[in-house]
Amino acid sequence: MPLTAKLLVGVVVCALVLTLADRCAVLYAEREAAERLRADLDLAAAPEVEIHGFPFLTQVAQQRVDRVDVTVPDVAADRVSLARVHATAEDIELSGDSPAAIDGALVGALRGDVLLSFDDLGRELGASQVRYRKLDDTAVRADGTVPVAGQMLRVRADARLQRDGGRGVSTRISNMLLDVPEVASYRPGPGAGLRLHRPAAERIVRDAAKARALLSVPAIADRIGVPQRRIDQALRSDARLTELVGSPRFVQLLMGVNLVDVVRDHPWLLEKLGLDPKLLTALTALRLPELSERLALSFHLPEQARDVRLRDVAVRADGIHARLTGNGLPFGAARER
Repeated sequence: MPLTAKLLVGVVVCALVLTLADRCAVLYAEREAAERLRADLDLAAAPEVEIHGFPFLTQVAQQRVDRVDVTVPDVAADRVSLARVHATAEDIELSGDSPAAIDGALVGALRGDVLLSFDDLGRELGASQVRYRKLDDTAVRADGTVPVAGQMLRVRADARLQRDGGRGVSTRISNMLLDVPEVASYRPGPGAGLRLHRPAAERIVRDAAKARALLSVPAIADRIGVPQRRIDQALRSDARLTELVGSPRFVQLLMGVNLVDVVRDHPWLLEKLGLDPKLLTALTALRLPELSERLALSFHLPEQARDVRLRDVAVRADGIHARLTGNGLPFGAARER
């Protein structure tokens, strides 16, 4: 074989050996970096780490890596877990002069994104019957069922997102409504309201005994806005009662009456209206802050990532998204110095 060919083969073989050694060093460094991140951030599992740039050993010799991508599933973030955290670290200063001796790093700049998935929220919050979806770019709609006094009631509420100190997201719960199917809806909190659904109101006006029981309560008569003279006539005459309650307008008026304090003062009226007295007692005993806490989507980045900040929090179809930013972030031995 000519000398030139031998030299060419030798160069190719050396290049292949060096490339293989470099890639082996990268794989080793990626595995070690993943384990170090898992320990530093107290993760349940090691993240995926991908080190960019070639050759890697030259970067190690210079103690500087251009770029590293990190993907972490299921990061504990207060009451919930972030379904996915992806970050790109750039301009990384290494501590150690060989892949086996690297014990820390100082990240010049970190950019990334996090996802709090709607699919995981019911399980995470211990309310598996509640589902979450996008309401708009800054709010989430919670919709499902919750147990109250042995019954499953439909619950609906809106959770408006707001930044919390740059490292977390809190929610303000509003428009909460608890629904007794085909009977009534209860709105907790200041100015609590209990209002009949149309099917319940129509059942009452079709039943003369129930209609008379309802009209015999002065507070209800006042709120419906019917003159007392007509009420008295309806209580004495079936024909006048049918005339009064038989119109669609009366059903609409009845649905608009807030019954909270009325049934509290006249508990016997509950059974007439088709409501379980125990259920109303349980509903009125509910406190809005406690209900809001059960549905809150608030989360904070773990303390171990105290130098990272959240930006551009937004609601999308699959969950709550936010950007991650950070500069001058120490890891491993660099954090201790």
